[in-house]
Amino acid sequence: MTHGRSFKVGQLMTLLVADVLTSRERIGVEHTELARRQRRARRIREVIEHLGPFWVKVGQILATRSDVVSDAVLAQLAGLQDSVHSEPFPVFEPVLRQQLGPRWAATFREIDTEAPLGSASLAQVYRVVLADGRDGVLKVMRPGTRERVYADMAYLRRGARLAGHAVPRIGSVLDVEATLQVIFDCMQPELDFTTEAKHMAQGRRMARDFKGIHIPEVYLATPEVLLQSTARGTALNQTDLSEFSARQRRRIGRDLLTFMYRGYFVERMFHADPHPGNIFVHPEHGATLIDWGMVGRIDRNLGSLGIMALTSLAQNDARGLASAWTEMGRATPFADLLGFQEDMTRLVPLITAAALEDLDFGVALTQVLRCAAQRGIRTSPMVGMLGKSITNIEGSVRLVAPELSALDVFEDALTDVMVELARDVLSREQAARRALELILAANSTFDQLRSTLRDLANRELTMRIGLLPGHGIGSDSNGILTRRVAPVVAGGLAVWGVRRLTGPPRSG
Repeated sequence: MTHGRSFKVGQLMTLLVADVLTSRERIGVEHTELARRQRRARRIREVIEHLGPFWVKVGQILATRSDVVSDAVLAQLAGLQDSVHSEPFPVFEPVLRQQLGPRWAATFREIDTEAPLGSASLAQVYRVVLADGRDGVLKVMRPGTRERVYADMAYLRRGARLAGHAVPRIGSVLDVEATLQVIFDCMQPELDFTTEAKHMAQGRRMARDFKGIHIPEVYLATPEVLLQSTARGTALNQTDLSEFSARQRRRIGRDLLTFMYRGYFVERMFHADPHPGNIFVHPEHGATLIDWGMVGRIDRNLGSLGIMALTSLAQNDARGLASAWTEMGRATPFADLLGFQEDMTRLVPLITAAALEDLDFGVALTQVLRCAAQRGIRTSPMVGMLGKSITNIEGSVRLVAPELSALDVFEDALTDVMVELARDVLSREQAARRALELILAANSTFDQLRSTLRDLANRELTMRIGLLPGHGIGSDSNGILTRRVAPVVAGGLAVWGVRRLTGPPRSG
């Protein structure tokens, strides 16, 4: 890394650390301080754009973290785009030759090299006609991209660690390692198109139950070349929607929301950037989601808690939302859980009272994320990405069907989601897992019983009664009954589920 580039990276880290620290003070900011923050935010965006593709991705991820950066930086990063001037096609020919072999040109009947469909820092995209006559889209990585991005990743990791040591408070506000891992995971598919192709294959499987949702088919994928089918229609942000009937628009909007909800809570893999430029629409064909380079993945527990959070929000249940949200992250040593619950008691009615048909889940999650950070609750970085994805899809749906209620679609989709989750719980795999948990819990309980009997025999037994944290039935949900009874009950249900699935044993 050159000295000038190192200086720019150091400058960016300094600006971001300053913003992270001052972003905690959101109320009562003087006009001069507000102007200073806005200048710093503009400078952050300028430096990110100057540094290139990896840092643009860093900025896009930070744009999902309203709990970390200031409102001024959020506003600047929200419109951050990875777009550069196109390069002549001969720049990319060596990549095609290296990835597809010396006879790469035989794959195509025609390549529109004069007018690329898109040009970004990592790749350039062309419209092509394959040798068999099919239309396609060709995505070619820029030469040397991987080496530059991997070097930037290493530099960012070192810089973040130095910042964490210099300002320990940052470690309490932001899980630096987890956030960096989210950034690196998001970059990986864009550094290896075979990973993006796998995402598209999974997306196509997810879309099988939707007549109006489509994912491009991958014809060929190598680490640096991706060849796929074209998307019918035009990008949503360039579409003349007067050519669509009201019924067609509502169908597209409802399918998009339902597809995304299913991704969030059933498949636990979702398109992380469904903005209008990544959605093509056609009156008869429906919607096609392109650009699966950035996806989010959440585990079973986080998905279930996410359902609880959105359901609590929709039902004006502030206490339920506070509980689910706290479970999705962890409380720092200085957390104010009662204060967070009070915040939700004030915030949730304001979100749901105006008009339920105008409920915006994505914006609401962003507000909750911010309150949680201010009260010392560290939230998983993937929750920020989930909120950003929901915000994007709701914004896209409002373009195509502004009269559609996200709440109504969520309530309709929730029934199918719960059926799928129940089916998952009663599957043989989950039943076996619950049975195993029962066995482990039983072994632990027997060990504790043996220890208790030994203490009784030696007259050394001490009884603890009350609501002390970590003992008894504490309100922190960490008591012995909470830890032991729940697995036992789950195990019993698992055994019942296994018997239901397998039926009575067959006679000789």
